[in-house]
Order: sequence, then C-alpha cells, then structure tokens
Amino acid sequence: MRKDSTMKRIVVAVLISMTLFAAITGCGKGADIGKEKATDIALGDAQLSESDVTRLRVSKERDDGQSIYEVNFTCGTTEYEYEILASNGDILSTDYDESTNRSQQSPSGQQGQTNQQAQDGQQGQTDPQSPNGQQGQTNQQAQDGQHRNGDHGPSGNAQNTQANVQLTLDDASKLALDRVPGASAQDLKIELDYDDDGYYKYEGDIIYNQKEYEFEIDANTGDFLEWKEERR
Repeated sequence: MRKDSTMKRIVVAVLISMTLFAAITGCGKGADIGKEKATDIALGDAQLSESDVTRLRVSKERDDGQSIYEVNFTCGTTEYEYEILASNGDILSTDYDESTNRSQQSPSGQQGQTNQQAQDGQQGQTDPQSPNGQQGQTNQQAQDGQHRNGDHGPSGNAQNTQANVQLTLDDASKLALDRVPGASAQDLKIELDYDDDGYYKYEGDIIYNQKEYEFEIDANTGDFLEWKEERR
C-alpha cells in the first residue's frame, strides 16, 4: 500500500510539472504579435495602407535581449523605418528619410547633368580674357561647372559627374528589373558609382515581395558584377 501511495504521488508530481511546462511554453509562444501585425501597426502609425507603399520589408531582430520587428517601406520619396516590440506591439522608434537618389526622379541621371545644365556650367565659367570667348575655359573651369550642376551624377568617389559610360541609367534599371518579375521602378534604387579599380558601375537594390535584391552592373558592358538575394 505504501509503495502504491508513493507511486501515485510521483505520477501526480510529474503530471503537474508537465502541465506547468506546457503552460509556460504556450505563453512564450503566444507572446509574439507576428510580422503581419507589426506591419499593420507601422502602417497605421504612418496613416498609410499597404497599397500606398513600396519596398516593404519586415525582419525580426534581437536587441538588448528583446525581440523586435524592423518594418521598412517607402511612400513617394519618403522612406519609413519602424522598430516594434514583438511581445506587445509597442513602437520603439520611428525614422523618416527623404530619398534623393531614386532612379525615377532623374530619368537622365546617367549623364550627370542635362544639356541645359551643361550649358549653364559652360556659360558660367567662360574666361572673359580669353580670345576665344566662350570656348576659352580651362579644363578645371569646365570640371567646376560640371560639379556645380551635377546634382544627379554618380555618387561615391567619382571625379567627373559627366561620366563617359556606354550604359544609361534607364538601361541599367531595365536590366535589374528584368531579373525580378513583377517589380517596378518604385521598388528600385540605383546610382552610378566609380569603383576603386578604375571603372564605373551601377549599384543599387530592389525590394519586392518580401525579398531584397542587391546588384552591381558594369556601366560599359552591362554585365552583372554582383547579384544577391535575401528573403526578409
């Protein structure tokens, strides 16, 4: 009888322990709002709907022992970044950034300046003492005029905003978008850059359908120098 009583107590203790463990585990699993809820919270705070935005991506990160959702999206020329606590949906931080290098804002950006800008740069830099008048500017003056007007030129360490490249910005954009069916110019960021090895390249990324694609394209040959895909 004593053995039976001891065995019953052991069984009951084991059952109680299992029940408590299941309850604790269940609570842990439930303490996560999920990606969709995090997205809704961010969009709601920005007073936007999912159809209003592009380049939407949501990722879960660990920061200071807490699980957070990072929600990023673009509306027009504004980029939004949210950090949301995964356990209860609290917004930890928000950040808004006006984008200035989106490809659709500069359809002629591959040349670094429009014809009118080039003319303005030349006229503003003529040497009145030169016997050739408007044609008498030095190379340095021409470069100064180009830099002054090269708001849409290559970034990074490119020295001449009127780059001599075979591939236009529109050509490079099409090459990149063709590799991501369904993506549009709104999902694309691209810019012309000068590589340390001495050649021009287009680099950028496409964020579409919860995937991020990063690429580099040779600005003269059109070859892809790099292509990376990552699911967010």
